[in-house]
Amino acid sequence: MKKLRSPCRHPDITLPDMSVEFSVLHAALDRAVSYRGRVTDTPCGPVRNYREMLEVFSEPLPEAGSEDVDVLNDLADRGEQGLNPMTHPMFFGWVLGGSAPAGVAADWLCSAWGQNAAFHASSPTSAAIESVASTWLLDLLGLPADAAVGFVTGATVGNFTALAAARGAVLRQIGWDPDNDGLFGAPPITVFVGDDAHTSVFSALGYLGLGRRRVKRVETDGQGRMDAVGLARQIRNHRGAAIVVAQAGQINTGAFDPFSELQEIAGEKNAWLHVDGAFGLWARAHPHYRHLTKGVECADSWAVDGHKWLQTPFDCGYAIVRDKNSLERAMSVDASYLPSGDNNDRIPCFLVPELSRRARGLPTWAMLKTLGKRGVEEIIARHCGIARQIADRLQQATGVRIVNDVVLNQVIVSFGEPGLDLPERNRLTEAVIETLRSEGSIFVGGARWREEWVMRISVICNATMPADADLVADVILDAWKAVSGSQE
Repeated sequence: MKKLRSPCRHPDITLPDMSVEFSVLHAALDRAVSYRGRVTDTPCGPVRNYREMLEVFSEPLPEAGSEDVDVLNDLADRGEQGLNPMTHPMFFGWVLGGSAPAGVAADWLCSAWGQNAAFHASSPTSAAIESVASTWLLDLLGLPADAAVGFVTGATVGNFTALAAARGAVLRQIGWDPDNDGLFGAPPITVFVGDDAHTSVFSALGYLGLGRRRVKRVETDGQGRMDAVGLARQIRNHRGAAIVVAQAGQINTGAFDPFSELQEIAGEKNAWLHVDGAFGLWARAHPHYRHLTKGVECADSWAVDGHKWLQTPFDCGYAIVRDKNSLERAMSVDASYLPSGDNNDRIPCFLVPELSRRARGLPTWAMLKTLGKRGVEEIIARHCGIARQIADRLQQATGVRIVNDVVLNQVIVSFGEPGLDLPERNRLTEAVIETLRSEGSIFVGGARWREEWVMRISVICNATMPADADLVADVILDAWKAVSGSQE
């Protein structure tokens, strides 16, 4: 075994008492455990809104500092009033995940170790853990084993990172290198996107200079799935560089694009196929839901979040690219003071748009190690079953309509008798949402689907259990009765 080097401490240097120095870390642990232990005893929503919290925290910059433990406790005392309890089993407002304790604990270590996870030399442990976690992720998701995995903040940056690789690859095919020569004078890239793509895709395209509006929007069906015939019709006469952006898990309906058909159409034009799979790509981790993603493994790149179904803390996502060279050309950095590696090295910062970066691979490794394949399968099956159970209960009630086909964990609901006009149904749906938020037993969100305002239920917190499904349905139906009864 290699002998460890001696501690980097000069004999003439006296260090402070660490028991005092680190007391703030113990205080943070106490406050964190206390908050998690009480989260289900509080209303499922923030006690104070943004404006109120701004008033709570507003004060002049202090002339002199304060004791760190006092500052920590002050932060917790004031800050908890404006927290949205996203780890609460009844939180269904957005597709977020529940920050499971194992991932949170690993994230604490990540911060306490204070590592910059850019290179092997800067943090051998972080680099090694990312490499192993990458292999595990590709295995779990059934994606090419030699694909490159960049650990990013979430699906927005995941889409950005993968599409940066796509931008370079499709332009190099026709003789232009945008990573070195920029986009001034470059041949145009045509991007084909489904009409119901997530907003993060358009943000990523804007960041990359490809434009939020300068896309070819492809029609979608009633569940938000891209129409393969529509794509074929639009791309038929296209010449030049092209990217097709597909979706695994539409944010409202949970629907999946027809990947096999899209890949065949894209392949005929040498177009890059990217898949935004922020939460839906996790369906590949369960044999019962894998069929929803048929053909997705044939794409060129994928974006997926860890802070959704893997239950890691924020911020954690992955940009996965089949061609490692395309990703490294888009992301790599070079300076004389930076370490270099040979062609076989996986250099973390060559795969993401960050040089200084936290070791966010640690929570991913910890959650995969804690759950294993069967644990991930269990969470997915449990949440999808809960979503189906809630939908089954709600659709039995008069004046309640389940708007989507519940294929995964997403349920969208409209309220109002069928004969009512759309504005009135929208008003009633918003009234139910507001009633639920005021009552505080559960937290749900609202969204516009087509022209209809719907209530969205996203079942994805690790703390949510099957026994909660009927309670959720009861609370929603009680709110509907209160709203509909007040109209009589």
